[in-house]
Amino acid sequence: MLSSRVLGLLIFLSTSTTLAIANNGDKSPPRMFVGRADSPVVIDGFLDEEAWGKSQPAKDFWSVFPTDTMQSPVQTEIYMVFDDQYLYIGAKCYSQGQDYVITSLRRDYRAGGNDNITFLLDPFSDRTNAFVFGMNPYGVRREALIANGGQNREDFDESWDNKWRGTSKIHDGYWVCELAIPFSTLRFKENVREWKFNSYRMDTQSNTRSSWHHIPQNQIIMSLAYMGVMEWEEAPKKSGGSVAVIPYVSGGHSKNYEERTPGNSDISFGGDAKIGLTPSLNLDLTVNPDFSQVEVDQQVLNLERFEVFFPERRQFFLENADLFGSFGDERINPFFSRRIGSAKVLDEEGDETGIQNSILYGARLSGKLDKNWRTGLLNMQTARDEEYDLPSYNYTVAAVQRKVFSRSNVGLIFVNKQALSDTEQNDYFQNYNRVVGLDYNLASSDNQWVGKAFLHRSFSETQQDKAFAHGFRMEHRKRPYSVKWVHQYVGEGYDAQVGFIRRHNYFRIMPEAQLYFYPGKGFINSHGPGVEIETLWTPGFGRSDHSLGLFWDADLRNTSSIRFTLKNEYIYLFDEFDPSRTDLAPLPGGAGYNYSSVNLNYRSDRRRKLAWDGEFTIGEFFNGNRYQVEGSLTYRYQPYGFITVDVSYSRLNLPTGKTDLLLVGPRIDLTFSKNVFLTTFLQYNSQVDNFNVNTRFQWRFAPVSDFFLVYTDNYIANNFTIKNRALVAKLTYWLNL
Repeated sequence: MLSSRVLGLLIFLSTSTTLAIANNGDKSPPRMFVGRADSPVVIDGFLDEEAWGKSQPAKDFWSVFPTDTMQSPVQTEIYMVFDDQYLYIGAKCYSQGQDYVITSLRRDYRAGGNDNITFLLDPFSDRTNAFVFGMNPYGVRREALIANGGQNREDFDESWDNKWRGTSKIHDGYWVCELAIPFSTLRFKENVREWKFNSYRMDTQSNTRSSWHHIPQNQIIMSLAYMGVMEWEEAPKKSGGSVAVIPYVSGGHSKNYEERTPGNSDISFGGDAKIGLTPSLNLDLTVNPDFSQVEVDQQVLNLERFEVFFPERRQFFLENADLFGSFGDERINPFFSRRIGSAKVLDEEGDETGIQNSILYGARLSGKLDKNWRTGLLNMQTARDEEYDLPSYNYTVAAVQRKVFSRSNVGLIFVNKQALSDTEQNDYFQNYNRVVGLDYNLASSDNQWVGKAFLHRSFSETQQDKAFAHGFRMEHRKRPYSVKWVHQYVGEGYDAQVGFIRRHNYFRIMPEAQLYFYPGKGFINSHGPGVEIETLWTPGFGRSDHSLGLFWDADLRNTSSIRFTLKNEYIYLFDEFDPSRTDLAPLPGGAGYNYSSVNLNYRSDRRRKLAWDGEFTIGEFFNGNRYQVEGSLTYRYQPYGFITVDVSYSRLNLPTGKTDLLLVGPRIDLTFSKNVFLTTFLQYNSQVDNFNVNTRFQWRFAPVSDFFLVYTDNYIANNFTIKNRALVAKLTYWLNL
């Protein structure tokens, strides 16, 4: 176990590394000029207004894929002007034809595999956080937030929603999109005339990805390390609309057939409010929030010993979510927002189970204080549950983040879970649980060095020794190679009840390395071997887990990819365990298991109407064998939607028994227009003996204002006996005051 002194030394070393490489970033970033519009701008897909002449455009886009050594064969021109209320963006996207790939008419699409252009706005020029706006040739819009410098795909949050206008028009040899973004939608500091900006574009006909600022091929295309400059003719000012109220009314009927209780009908009211305290600091309020319209989680077959992580989907928790939720690393998170509104209780048999816990109200203050400081304060109150003697809890999370050097930062978090009602009736619940944490996040100017160091401590009524967790991660990325080192420690007494902690009492190291080769011709775009090693030690015992993986990656020029892996694993079971999670006899505890397997992973060309990906695993599993197939098949009915079938099948052949596990999840996503959507999601899961249906109809009758009709149905999988059923209608309306 590394001591906190060693952790401090590692932080010092990483800080020194940052200082050494802080000057390796933009040396001459491209620039564009944003002029003040002195005549009206009509959002119609034609760049024919005189106002566009006040802009000096962003152009000369660089190719990112399949090569990064030349300018893009299909060029893009971006114009920007503004008035007192809006930032206007116009883009002219040249193309080799009109055979565009459009996955659907649904808002907030992902960029890969279809034609689109994306704009990244960084008003504070910190290259750490950015607003994202995008359009495709059919005028379908998307918006998102980027956090942590855009180092990983997990830093891209497309669940963020806000008001703005946009349209597209297809012309001969090019397509045009025009956007009108209200200044009230953005968070920025007034009296600043320069923002960071970049744009990237996907063009399926030429099979290219391009960006305004040159981005090396080994870097992710949404990385904020590579940003140009947008220079305003005069500094923009915050416009009106600093207060928005989003009330809702919801009503529905549900029935639990297993408990044979009468059906229940109810109607509820509530809503959210957004208050712009400053141009960069926002206060969000919610009263009696209702999340019935949130899409159900995609289930998985869980063959591991630990809890499965499902991401947050509820809108209220999403803006500036990284400020609260990015502390820690690799599933050692001191705060996980999905813990609010759900609780673990004991059922009638004394087994631990999860229930939904109503949220009464909440508030979140978050945003930028200036270029270097971010702050966040979250407070939520949940209701008491009389059936399980669950007390009413108040959740408070405070976070502050200070930028250091070019793109790195230091953060401090405090998490408090406090019971506001008596817990003496049930000693399973505690009066309080608290966590204090310090994180250092490293990101060099050119993103070649990224990493993190953290130290967290928990406090609770049943305080135990070793109530802390710490970790260190460092990754170095160059064009021909990448190397990574991770180590983590979670003490036996570390208790973060509002966080996500998969296991306790271990020390873990995870080195990784990979080489990259770029042939320059042929059907392979890049390829190379790599190695992944993971070892865990249990204090006082020794090595308890080990994994060694040798793999070969290949990215093909047609955008498909393939990975082949040889893996050896070792697991020591302290307790008996049934990996099937069914009625098989469990594997004996107090024994070690060593096994090897072969894995093949393939993803096809997403531009095709029929696309698929698959993962195939065969080999040993504990003291038996496993044959596993996972994958999805998607047919695109352009532009009105797609049908996807996700399949996961595992055959386990163990000395304790044999079993077949099957998870099938068909999904039908239809977009009748840009405002009317229908999604039906079916999931058959033999592991948990459940078949569920979730159908959601959405009508966006006004900007960010929706009517939802949601039907859910659950059955016992082996005989299709009804478990429960519900029908809910919800109406929301966004009102600017």
